[in-house]
Amino acid sequence: MSHSTSAAGSPTGGPVDRHHPVHTPEIVGFTQAEIDETPVRPRWNSLGPGIVAAATGVGAADLVATLTAGSRYGYMLLWAVVLGVIFKIVLVEGTGRYYLSTGRTIFQGWRSLGSWTSWYFGPYILIWGFVYGATAMSSTALPLAALFPGVDSTIFAVAAGVAGLALVWLDRYGLIEKIMTVLIGVMFVTVLISAALTVPNLGAILTGLVPRIPSGDPDVMFYVLGLAGGVGGTITLGAYGYWLREKGWNTPKYMRIMRFDNTVSYVLTGVFVIATMIMGVELLNSAGIAISSGDKGLLDVGTVLADRYGEVWATVFLVGFFAASFSSLIGVWHGVSLMFADFWTNFRRPAEELDQDDAPSLSSTPARFYLLWLTFPPMVLLLLGKPIFLILLYGTLGALFMPFLAVTLLFLNNARNVPGKFRNGPVRNVLLGLTAAVFVAIGVNELIKALSPLLGG
Repeated sequence: MSHSTSAAGSPTGGPVDRHHPVHTPEIVGFTQAEIDETPVRPRWNSLGPGIVAAATGVGAADLVATLTAGSRYGYMLLWAVVLGVIFKIVLVEGTGRYYLSTGRTIFQGWRSLGSWTSWYFGPYILIWGFVYGATAMSSTALPLAALFPGVDSTIFAVAAGVAGLALVWLDRYGLIEKIMTVLIGVMFVTVLISAALTVPNLGAILTGLVPRIPSGDPDVMFYVLGLAGGVGGTITLGAYGYWLREKGWNTPKYMRIMRFDNTVSYVLTGVFVIATMIMGVELLNSAGIAISSGDKGLLDVGTVLADRYGEVWATVFLVGFFAASFSSLIGVWHGVSLMFADFWTNFRRPAEELDQDDAPSLSSTPARFYLLWLTFPPMVLLLLGKPIFLILLYGTLGALFMPFLAVTLLFLNNARNVPGKFRNGPVRNVLLGLTAAVFVAIGVNELIKALSPLLGG
């Protein structure tokens, strides 16, 4: 198939976005010339889809989990954060590599594994979107309500959802990438400044890189698995290939730049999460302070910062809290809508006929439907007045996707339709296998928690 990025005419005679090439049904995948094309060299100013994926994956719930772990165990679980960064790099690289080496999106790859993947993914993405829509809007509203206490948080929640809808509805990936870059910059700067205020103990931080597990605490493995697998890990990891496509990185020559983009973005995410743990240790653990569960725990951190360093630093932190929440909202509205559009358009078609040209854009009817689905039906859940409950429910649902992604990537990136030089190989198989094992353990743990009321636990 020729993956031209020129503005050619579509099969229906209309214009085609240069990032959405025209389908040539005679060939599925890439020609040998495209596979052997000289790789594009990465540059520091070429980051993009990885930033979007990283900013989307790290939300307020991840910050709370990291702060809580730091407040309970000090730096003893810092190694799990580093391990988590490695896991995300492996998973997202696997997603991007499959797309760039085969010309198929991740959903189209799942279709090749059997129709059972569609029966799982279809109901899952609808349920997940309904829960996450309310979660994201509630999470974005909390810091705004703290900054502007005269306005009801429900108003901020509805406004956040509609703002995300409006931005993504424009179907301008370049705009979304710029907004996400600004938001992750705000997150990064505010949290790093807040962590630096605490004057952390560098020696203690370094000792946290040695793998150790505190004894005598039955909950410790929950935090180990959560830090290693949960921070930055959601359905949006599967959206990375769609963001590559939106960027115009849609042939094998972008393999090297994709790996650079992914690695740098998640290393920066790791630095951000480590800074969050520093705050948990130096602000909370040292003073014996416990924070609330759910996103409201971040409001507690703002209160501690205000008491210790003044109101201005609480405001700085709340701005970072907002940036973390709103970036996740925009990223999901954009990336997961593309995933749903691909699913809805292609789940009935033979898997062997599909490639990236068959995945619709955000202007398509299925993508528009899912954007509306993320925004308006979840507003009913906001009336429950239980955003923390919604966040926990979302976490349970989200845990189911990660084992699915990790295990299926093991099969997809070893398949015969992947060119030999792009298959996993022994090292990647081991890394992906370890990653899959961790996410399966997390998924089982979350399912047990979710089902415990029914089982009398």
